[in-house]
Amino acid sequence: MPAEVTCARPRGAADPRDPLPAYGDRRRVRVGLLGGSFNPAHDGHRYISLEALKRLDLDEVWWLVSPQNPLKSSRGMAPQTERADGARMVAAHPRIRVTTIESRLGTRYTADTLRVLRLRYPLARFVWIMGADNLVQIDRWRRWSSIFRTLPVAVFDRSPYSYQALASKAARRFARDRLPLRKAPVLAGTRAPAWVFLPIRRHPQSATAIRAGRHGAGGSPGGSRGATGHGAHRFANGAKP
Repeated sequence: MPAEVTCARPRGAADPRDPLPAYGDRRRVRVGLLGGSFNPAHDGHRYISLEALKRLDLDEVWWLVSPQNPLKSSRGMAPQTERADGARMVAAHPRIRVTTIESRLGTRYTADTLRVLRLRYPLARFVWIMGADNLVQIDRWRRWSSIFRTLPVAVFDRSPYSYQALASKAARRFARDRLPLRKAPVLAGTRAPAWVFLPIRRHPQSATAIRAGRHGAGGSPGGSRGATGHGAHRFANGAKP
């Protein structure tokens, strides 16, 4: 587990293309939060986001492009602005909003980001979205249980992690708070802790494979890319403590 890092980092300047004000707003919206390095973003991220919009009855999905994932090496990591630009190209949807808001909030860990977003967007109903592989190892994240207690969580299946995910420490800790699949459309309006496990057809793309392919073709794994990336192979949601 990485050493504790303060969240009081200098706030970055607002990107004029970023759709979200760091100071928040008072819109009544149902929002899925998909965090990651998006290194790079790809159609798998878009696919899971469209599924979340439909199956969770959301108004929007926000892609939280992280400054630097504390569980990942910075080697081969493109600059945040480059990853965000690529993510916008991939998202190409009016209800998928790509943001680098974490840089302006001064947060690094998911638990801190979610807490601040709830304060600054008090009327929004958020859902944390992640893949089954992240449920397997979320107990490595800083204050991981507070994530479940702060927001409802939607876990999208990802082969071959189904069994491991449902037998994981997090799944066992919050077993009584798991909702049946039919409750997925009302998850955003459910008080945390609450989570749902959603079967989904596997998407073939992964950020890891994309980076490996570029490197094998002579390109730099951290070079220019038409996408962003939190750890795209984690079904739109890179491991983020």
